[in-house]
Amino acid sequence: MRETCQVADNSFRAWSTPFGLVVCGWLLAAATGLWCLLAESAVDQVFTAVLALVLAAAAGYASLVRPRLRADGAGISIGRLGGARHHPWSDVEVQVRTRQRFGRASHTLELDAADGLTVLGRIDLGEDPRDVAEQLDELRGDQPPRQ
Repeated sequence: MRETCQVADNSFRAWSTPFGLVVCGWLLAAATGLWCLLAESAVDQVFTAVLALVLAAAAGYASLVRPRLRADGAGISIGRLGGARHHPWSDVEVQVRTRQRFGRASHTLELDAADGLTVLGRIDLGEDPRDVAEQLDELRGDQPPRQ
């Protein structure tokens, strides 16, 4: 999900896991929880309980870190469980990595900031990481990356 806001020549953009995917995760966690309650054998109950917990954890994470990435003229903010962390453009290096696996190319956006490397994919951003990198370059403007 990409948001764009225009306020007195200062715009920002934000990217998140698509809302429909987050809702789907919560619905699957609830359905698996119900399946766990209706399961008759102990093995089925344990299996479905673990599956429900994993689905709820993934959906909860995707809900809490929204937006996953936010950028404006001053820098970027990366959503994390402990809250978003802001980094000025001078402290950030942006790269797109392409990997070939199983005959398909996959792209990730790598943000190397002062507190470490953050790797975001299509699911994290809601759109192609190459497009996000182009938009980040536009927002960065003439500010050089860190050395």
